[in-house]
Amino acid sequence: NVKRQHQQPQKNLLRARDAVRKQISSLAPALTLDDKPPLTENQAFGTVAASQANFMRVVVNSAEDSQSPGVEILCVVKAVLKKIKRRVLVGDKVVVGSIDWADRRGMIENVFQRKSEILDPPVANVDSMVVLFSFEQPKLEPFTLTRFLVEAESSGIELFLALNKAELVDKLTVDEWRSRLRSWGYESIVCSVDTKQGLDSLQFNLRDRTAVIVGPSGVGKSSLINALRGSKIDEGVQEYDNWFDSILGSKWAEEQRIGEVSKRSGRGKHTTRNVSLLPLPGGGYLADTPGLNQPSLLKVTKRSLGQYFPEIRKALKGHGAGKCSFKNCLHLGEPGCLVKGDWERYPFYLQLLDEIKIREEFQLRTIGTKRESDVRMKVGEMGIQQAEPRLEPKKHRRQSRKKVNQSLLDDLDDDDDDDD
Repeated sequence: NVKRQHQQPQKNLLRARDAVRKQISSLAPALTLDDKPPLTENQAFGTVAASQANFMRVVVNSAEDSQSPGVEILCVVKAVLKKIKRRVLVGDKVVVGSIDWADRRGMIENVFQRKSEILDPPVANVDSMVVLFSFEQPKLEPFTLTRFLVEAESSGIELFLALNKAELVDKLTVDEWRSRLRSWGYESIVCSVDTKQGLDSLQFNLRDRTAVIVGPSGVGKSSLINALRGSKIDEGVQEYDNWFDSILGSKWAEEQRIGEVSKRSGRGKHTTRNVSLLPLPGGGYLADTPGLNQPSLLKVTKRSLGQYFPEIRKALKGHGAGKCSFKNCLHLGEPGCLVKGDWERYPFYLQLLDEIKIREEFQLRTIGTKRESDVRMKVGEMGIQQAEPRLEPKKHRRQSRKKVNQSLLDDLDDDDDDDD
């Protein structure tokens, strides 16, 4: 009995330990915009405007005066967010704490839930996506354009297709490309930064929205953003309150750097290095991203690839059933397949399908079908789900008593065999 009393922990110590855990919790609960937490003097809500290396530029308002002009603060991300794999992206609504208003420094303590997310390029809370290509310099390639369109379709975000540098080609070439893209299932916006063609249409479609412009290097993303931000607001269009107007200490409201196309390779140079969120004069924001020559297509599987081709959707919709005979049909001429191979981009579909098959087979061999997540969800007070890092079994988890006893018995059996 005396031994059991010594082993039993005291109730007061247990209560004190639980109280400390509640006060100093390393878990960051998921926040929603409808239920914002109260702020202290050194805290503020903000929007991530740019990301570079391990630092984030966040535009915030002080807790005392939320109507004052925004202040740009250089922030680092709290270590616990990195441990629970909660990545902070440009466009995220965040809670900034430990703010030094004099030096404009702070720390991102939590992230609000996102309404949308793009992995390539990494941007959050996007309403629209503009796939921008140029007619010339660099030349418009159908297969590269198809990759970008499939990547944009897989995000589930509203899609706009724009063709830049219309001044470098004649009207016949423009009409041919527009008719060709219409057969693919896309309406295109022809624009030119030099002649200001199509800028009004783009500005009207992107007004009061958060949009991201994606495309290869050299197609004129930064030039187009500078033109859209420098153009005047049409008469009759109401001026919206812009969070980035009169930002103290901001350098991201300046014009974006512009580079020339390489004469040797015919491709654009990587002038834009980081993702940044820029304001539009009529309301809304544009995200300037580095050029990508090969989108990753990580969200696309061999089963879902057909959903991102308007030609396949149209072929399935044209029949009454709307489905092929087999659920796992890949539209390769299987019996009862409703999709024929008489459309222009069918070879592109087959090429992408082979590429995704190779990637999935490689992942199956190296990773397997089941993989334990690095993060586990824990239900805290009031039913709030909280994320915490999962410990690695080899480093932190000790062996069970059954396994230890079994290993001791095996060692004893080996010793007996040696004695014999």
